[in-house]
Amino acid sequence: MTTSNDTVTAYLAENPRMLGVLFTICLLLTQTGNAAAAHGTTIS
Repeated sequence: MTTSNDTVTAYLAENPRMLGVLFTICLLLTQTGNAAAAHGTTIS
C-alpha cells in the first residue's frame, strides 16, 4: 500500500496541475450528489 501511495505522491509532485483537476472533479461530484438528493422524492 505504501508503494502505491508513494507512486501517486510522486506523480502529483511531477504534475501539480492534476491536483487542481482532481479537486475540481471532487467538487463537481459533491455538487451533483447534493443536487440529486435535493430533487429526490419519496413515495409514502
